[in-house]
Amino acid sequence: MGISPVAGGRRRRLRPYVAVAAAVVLGGGAAAGATAASASTTPAKVSFANYHTPSIVSKTLYRDNTTTPIKHLVVIFGENESFDHYFGTYPYAANTDGTSFTAKPGTPTVNGLYSKITKSGPIGPLLTDNPNETNPQRLTSSEALTSDQNHGYTAEEQAEDNGKMDQFVEDTEYTEPANGCGVEYCPNGIVMDYFDGNTTTALWNYAQYYSMSDNNWDPSFGPSTPGALNVTSGNTSGALALNPAWDTTGAGQPTTSSDVIDVSKTTGLGTLYTDEDPYYDDCSDTNHTTTGALAALTGENIGDLLNAKKVSWGWFEGGFAPTGTSVAADGQTLPVCGSAHANIGGPTTLTNDYVPHHNPFEYYASTANPAHLAPTSLSQIGYTDQANHQYDMSLFSDALNGTDGATLPSVSYLKAPAYQDAHPGYSDPTDEQTFLVNTINSIEKSKYWPSTAIVITYDDSDGWYDHQAPEIIDGSNAGINPSTNAPYDTGLCTEVAVTVGTANGRCGYSQRLPMIVISPYTRENYVSDKLTDTASVVKFIENNWLGGERIAGSFDKSSGNLYGNGGLLDFNVAPHFTPVILNPTTGAVVSGGDWWGNEGLAKAPNKKG
Repeated sequence: MGISPVAGGRRRRLRPYVAVAAAVVLGGGAAAGATAASASTTPAKVSFANYHTPSIVSKTLYRDNTTTPIKHLVVIFGENESFDHYFGTYPYAANTDGTSFTAKPGTPTVNGLYSKITKSGPIGPLLTDNPNETNPQRLTSSEALTSDQNHGYTAEEQAEDNGKMDQFVEDTEYTEPANGCGVEYCPNGIVMDYFDGNTTTALWNYAQYYSMSDNNWDPSFGPSTPGALNVTSGNTSGALALNPAWDTTGAGQPTTSSDVIDVSKTTGLGTLYTDEDPYYDDCSDTNHTTTGALAALTGENIGDLLNAKKVSWGWFEGGFAPTGTSVAADGQTLPVCGSAHANIGGPTTLTNDYVPHHNPFEYYASTANPAHLAPTSLSQIGYTDQANHQYDMSLFSDALNGTDGATLPSVSYLKAPAYQDAHPGYSDPTDEQTFLVNTINSIEKSKYWPSTAIVITYDDSDGWYDHQAPEIIDGSNAGINPSTNAPYDTGLCTEVAVTVGTANGRCGYSQRLPMIVISPYTRENYVSDKLTDTASVVKFIENNWLGGERIAGSFDKSSGNLYGNGGLLDFNVAPHFTPVILNPTTGAVVSGGDWWGNEGLAKAPNKKG
């Protein structure tokens, strides 16, 4: 999009921690909250390349025509879990701690860590004679807050060892710090370990009543930002490193960054293969307190396509609403994203709710909201105005409940505040469960439920062990990493041609990720082995609202469909409109679950969607 390159520096990505002992809000000035047209209602003075604050687009131009009964898609996008880490022994839970879980009769097995489930539990060589250095061990509910693992692009390739899947302890397990892990659980070999339904109870119960996949993949190796870009565009190429707009020298000018690789000498564009904060975000660089390189993307994302066809949509993220302002290095007064919360580990260390590099739309001039402006009114949620479809999580409740004329967008992406997003090291399955269940209960109780599909999936594996070797559908030979003097890619990827676009640094598939679909239009207690990946979410949106339009250079073209023969959504079964309501603390079923079977629409009750 007309951004051209130059040269410069970068900085190390920091974990989103705020070291304090009580509730904290960073910055002074405007009050916290996401009330429409509150806290930072005027665009920042900063001039961003190719960005302008959008004008209001009349809602009369929007349409909601779909090719399926799904009128509302809600994507709950969590952090850093492999399939085996969450579902490796599904549907068997030990029931020695946590919330009791007993599978319904006839529950299908999955491609997990076992070869057979006996009365005494799962058995098989992956559990007792694993090719890795240690065998997988069950994590108890009291061990829910674990250490983070190494989920770098190259480390994950190395762990898979050309498909042998036997080097996870050596390559993706982080070494325990000399001063210990504090409240985090981090024994040697933890990278191999797994939870069961006594800890990930809600997810296992949702799988009992709706559909889950055991063949869903991360399109490429690497951490959170590539995963976030893949679920919204299927493309991490076309990236450019820029100096931040608050830099005192060379603001907004192209620079160099080790996070953007395979840079073209002709275009100056490369692949964003790891985490770097977005250029179009005033809260990047730790609330503009540093001046490290930031990343911009120049291609299209699903928001661009939805805007062009006038389909309502929104990205809702915890902590997006500014809590105040502060003065940047160049003297500008800019918004601060300072809300923070403690996880189950206690209040000693709080986690910033908003993580800029988890917000994919802030990388694009076309879909960013750099100053974190609230919508001009609640009735504009989902429609183009100064918020540009980027919202604080609190506004999702307003959309569901119809506050002041708000309505639920056709497409909603939800990113929990960091302490509830499941990312090991600062979140956990217990805090994640609270967010998931409260959110899903509210959707199921709303007027939108009969025509809604909820997709729960994740951005990357965190490097956690998953036993299933991938098929590499897109190869890469990105050359030598100058910081390690070793190749970015192993033979697993270099022996396969680049088939998706033309860029290196996007090798995949990498590892399986959990995916659950909750909707009246799923089979009950169904495990789909149909091949899907993160970009299948993009493909569903394209197929359902956009006439099958595709994004250039995206995985969407090769991604599997979420519906069709063997899919997670099934429009030939009787829709089950009675929702399954869970307890957000325990994950146990509170009510619901009575529905009309897998026998076809003819047996469905006469209820309008």
